[in-house]
Amino acid sequence: MSQRWFFLRILLSFSCLGWGAMAQAQSFPSKPLRLIVPFAVGGSSDVMARGLAKQLSDQMGTQVVVENRPGGGGGVAMEAVVKSAVDGHTLLYGTIGTNSVAPVLFKNLPVDPVKDLLPVSLLALNPSVLIVNASLPIHTLGELIAYAKANPGKLSYASAGNGSISHLATELLKTTAQIDVLHIPYKGGGAASSDLLAGNVSMMIETITNAMTLVKSGKVRAIANSGSKRWPTAPELPTFIESGVPGFQVDSWTGLFVAAGTPKPLVDRLNAELVKAARDPSYRAAMNNIGVEAASSSPEAFASFVRAEMNKWARVVQITDTKVD
Repeated sequence: MSQRWFFLRILLSFSCLGWGAMAQAQSFPSKPLRLIVPFAVGGSSDVMARGLAKQLSDQMGTQVVVENRPGGGGGVAMEAVVKSAVDGHTLLYGTIGTNSVAPVLFKNLPVDPVKDLLPVSLLALNPSVLIVNASLPIHTLGELIAYAKANPGKLSYASAGNGSISHLATELLKTTAQIDVLHIPYKGGGAASSDLLAGNVSMMIETITNAMTLVKSGKVRAIANSGSKRWPTAPELPTFIESGVPGFQVDSWTGLFVAAGTPKPLVDRLNAELVKAARDPSYRAAMNNIGVEAASSSPEAFASFVRAEMNKWARVVQITDTKVD
């Protein structure tokens, strides 16, 4: 009898935990949500995060407060989320850089992004574009690869710095296409773009929004888009895969995370709100206006996606022996 009573008490305990989590989800949110952004005010991620905050505020009938916590390759923001209460009210606006690249580049992040954070949903996709200085006799990706192979080391590419997506994506292209192009790192995308416009560097992989703005100057030419499909605002631009580089796909992405230990009913509730937001026509239009495609996924699918992204960039970092200052 004592053994039966022991197991009965365990079952009752688990049942109470389940009922408690369900009740918590039904009353959620019980206070304003905090959306932690790993970047400074005014950048593209900040703009997208504030658009999401407004959408969730309208949907859920509660305030969503954006908090900017830049620094440490995203570590400052991640630590703020991990140290918060596991009640679903503190959210991380994660990106390809903070949650897939930083974990394989930085050895001393204050948290383990895989163990300490739970993926909730993919939020947005934003492909990049390969642009070249217009003075070069290059109009297609095939021409660029042929030129680079005929003139090894003569072409150069700009990046926003060692470990940036513009750096790693171009290194992935070099490895995939087997070409030799000199890397010129800058302290930020603005300085890199300026030197590309001036003709001091040959090429650059940049987000589609920034790239197509530069193309309008007439000083650079767009060659290919790194996404899985042609982009609605630039349908004439082929993908890398269409242009003869099989398997080359680089989408800058954003997604929502919460602290590990957050009850699943709360994760599912947040996920449902994000799926609803991604289907809202006005929100989708607002995201399109800033050059990104609103997206969503199940928590499980997003977790698999993040792991695959980490593995991809870990291979690039290892092959290129990339180090950050």
